[in-house]
Amino acid sequence: MLRKNPTGHHPVVSQKAYIDSTAIVCGHVVIEDNVFVGPYAVIRADEVNEEGEMLPILIKQGSNIQDGVVIHSKAGAAVTIGERTSIAHRSIIHGPCTVGNDVFIGFNAVVFETCIGDGCVIRHNCVVDGFDIPENFDVPPMTNVGPKFDLGSILKVSPELSSFSKSVVSANHALVKGYKKLANKT
Repeated sequence: MLRKNPTGHHPVVSQKAYIDSTAIVCGHVVIEDNVFVGPYAVIRADEVNEEGEMLPILIKQGSNIQDGVVIHSKAGAAVTIGERTSIAHRSIIHGPCTVGNDVFIGFNAVVFETCIGDGCVIRHNCVVDGFDIPENFDVPPMTNVGPKFDLGSILKVSPELSSFSKSVVSANHALVKGYKKLANKT
């Protein structure tokens, strides 16, 4: 469901994107080509800052927002999801936040007040809060990353994880095409 927020912003969604009918996309949201938004996802840009302004939630081309994901932002701060990025089931992305290109965010992860660099893998049940992660780092499952986190304690993304991330993006591109084809038959 696409809906306007109280300030009058309405989502701008590419005709080449797929939004599941159970998903809610509200307000100042921009969704580019070949984006998949899965069942029960909520993408909501409706809070303003002290000046009454709001920056958009931007989901760039080729990314996928899977089942039950919540993307929101406090006080009108920007949220950007880069190209070919996967946000896996039931994750929470809360702005201010930037997630780079070719990133994989695992199941139930929470990302808040951070910048995740290109090519990173944030595994399941991680919390990244207030600490920027440079490109190509692999955050192990159930890791809490905060302001005093030692980046030297984690490894760079392996070729196998990078390949896995690409396969998830590819699978979701196929879903966009498949669901768009189904919608055109009804």
